Amino acid sequence: MSKETFKSFVKNNPSLIDFVNSKKKTWQEFYEMYELYGANAKVWDNYIKGSNNSLKPEEAVKELVNMIKGLDLETVQRGINNVQKTISLVQDLGFGSMKNNHYERRSNFEHFND
Repeated sequence: MSKETFKSFVKNNPSLIDFVNSKKKTWQEFYEMYELYGANAKVWDNYIKGSNNSLKPEEAVKELVNMIKGLDLETVQRGINNVQKTISLVQDLGFGSMKNNHYERRSNFEHFND
């Protein structure tokens, strides 16, 4: 989907402008939603005036399946790999073992008795 089709989507749904002007959402967030879900997804019901917000359970499951189908699995896998690398780095730095060390706190005046 292109930026031009997103622009025409916004022109057809001017209520989105209110969310951006009130700083509840950004254009970037709306564009990402548009890229992920498309123009006809139920996700827009909360943002487009006149939409019916009630979903039947069958429709909710269908919408969830469609949303999962639209996920880019390579992007998800890269995100998981980045989290794993970060956890590994933190463990290598020794932050994971710090909670096992018990330090005895001395009062401020005990420093002078050494």
